[in-house]
Amino acid sequence: MVLKGISPLISPSLLKILAEMGHGDEIVLADAHFPSHSICPPHIPVVRADGISASALLEAIIPLFELDTYGVTPVIMMDVVKGDSCDPTVETSFKKAVAPGYQGEIEKMERFAFYERAKGAFCIVVTGETRKYGNVILKKGVTPIS
Repeated sequence: MVLKGISPLISPSLLKILAEMGHGDEIVLADAHFPSHSICPPHIPVVRADGISASALLEAIIPLFELDTYGVTPVIMMDVVKGDSCDPTVETSFKKAVAPGYQGEIEKMERFAFYERAKGAFCIVVTGETRKYGNVILKKGVTPIS
């Protein structure tokens, strides 16, 4: 699919999901290690984006996606488990992908709390992200009418 102004990283099925989401709905961009299929309830779609890093897909989605601004933190990452190592470029790349439109904080959520939150998402997108803790939740806001 190639449309003007829409990144070719966004598949037709993902574009449809983004269009169907409403205010307060959440989408998970999961890394390749995330147990998407085993934790996801049957009514929540799991979309594959193999070979695409979470930060690249995040950067492609952000121009189409209004983040929630109503007293919540609309960008949530899985926090590193105590004693584990992580690649610090994951958070840096997520911050870069959501800027300049979003200058707020990125909330960190404990691993199992993140899994529970993901179970209530509108959709889980399995990316090709191989860096540990490369998972992010986005909360959709109200799209302004110009």
